[in-house]
Amino acid sequence: MYKNKKVLLIAGGGTLGTYTAEELLRLGAEVEVICPEEKVSNHPKLKFHQSLATNELLTELFSKTHYDGIVNFIHYPDPEKYKEAYRFLIKNTDHLIFLSSYRVYANEQHPVTESAPRLCDVVKDPDLLKYDTYGVSKGICEDFLFNECKGENWTVVRPVISFSCRRMDILMNSGLWAVEYAKSGKTMLLPLSCKELHAGLDWAGNSGKLISNLLFKKDALGEAFTIYSGHGMTWGEVADAYNKVIGLKVEWVDDERYIDTIPTIRSNGEHNWMWNYDRKFDRDVDCSKVLTVTGLSRDDFTTIEDGIKAEMKILEQSQK
Repeated sequence: MYKNKKVLLIAGGGTLGTYTAEELLRLGAEVEVICPEEKVSNHPKLKFHQSLATNELLTELFSKTHYDGIVNFIHYPDPEKYKEAYRFLIKNTDHLIFLSSYRVYANEQHPVTESAPRLCDVVKDPDLLKYDTYGVSKGICEDFLFNECKGENWTVVRPVISFSCRRMDILMNSGLWAVEYAKSGKTMLLPLSCKELHAGLDWAGNSGKLISNLLFKKDALGEAFTIYSGHGMTWGEVADAYNKVIGLKVEWVDDERYIDTIPTIRSNGEHNWMWNYDRKFDRDVDCSKVLTVTGLSRDDFTTIEDGIKAEMKILEQSQK
């Protein structure tokens, strides 16, 4: 489908970039990845550039190659830095994808659609608006595209939490906490207040597939899409899936007892914003827009439980 297409993934060596590259290769594209990690290609159409995405490197690459698509995975805490990068990148590609996040959404609409109010639209908390460098800053970057770059070939993607063997997320517990708790036989404390909330969570392989299949779609240009396959679960169901796959034991407790396990939630920083302006929200997501434009259906994706199984196999193989 993507034969003769060349795609550049900027800062694409992580979880989402890895699965995006896999899907692009499956679709027939040639893929180049800029990342600081040392990576070895196992595919004739995949090339890595071990580096930060400096202007010098990008200028060199653009002088040699025209990239039909660019997916920029860099997070810009300062939206002004994104504006500078955007103007440089958009001149050198036919389709530029900006990585936003589902965390831009407020808790105003259920299920969440792409037109749902965002934090930067409705929240009045002055500390959040001043200090949050994730959900709010991504919303400001989006506004730059929506308001100042109309008619140009960009697409905003808003992935939900995308788990892999690098990060097995359960609410605020990220990294490999779930695996470590299960191996040690310890019980993980989780907040009862969130047990029945829909989790904004999906397997990273699903997210990479959706991002890849939005490239080169005319109906994707100038639009925003929540990156979500529709295999939704509540946080209680997610915990049950981890119990079934790896034997994780969970106890549901009140918020204060849970926060005691992650004291940084009480600080005026990223964990505070993540807890109060995301994880405590109900993230029931309507994924009909992204499925329509990509031409995919819910059956084309992997369930959360099977995603956990797949990532555990990868983790086990890497530790041999």
